[in-house]
Amino acid sequence: VQLQASGGGLVQAGGSLRLSCASSVRTYGTAWFRQAPGKEREFVAGVNWSGGVTRYADSVKGRFTISRDSSKNTVYLQMNSLKPEDTAVYYCASRRGSIAEMFAQRYEYWGLGTQVTVSS
Repeated sequence: VQLQASGGGLVQAGGSLRLSCASSVRTYGTAWFRQAPGKEREFVAGVNWSGGVTRYADSVKGRFTISRDSSKNTVYLQMNSLKPEDTAVYYCASRRGSIAEMFAQRYEYWGLGTQVTVSS
């Protein structure tokens, strides 16, 4: 399984970005994590195999939306009302289980990160 994340960039506070995670095969539980300099990797949002169940970190609820397009084997993360504290490298991850877990160690497959920088 190969995952490719894209869509990062530089945006001003209050702006929006959409990240994409394209998979080489159909995947099941998929999530976005992020890691800021000097901090541990943290869960951002996850979606289950069907796209019908999602979960979010409290810090992004109401601002970020995760979705899945199974026909394209792609998971998206729409990020609105971005804040400087959202600045990080964002990683997508997938697991063989159907549920999107919040713990990084539950994921077997990882893509390379995409940098998101939010200026104040």
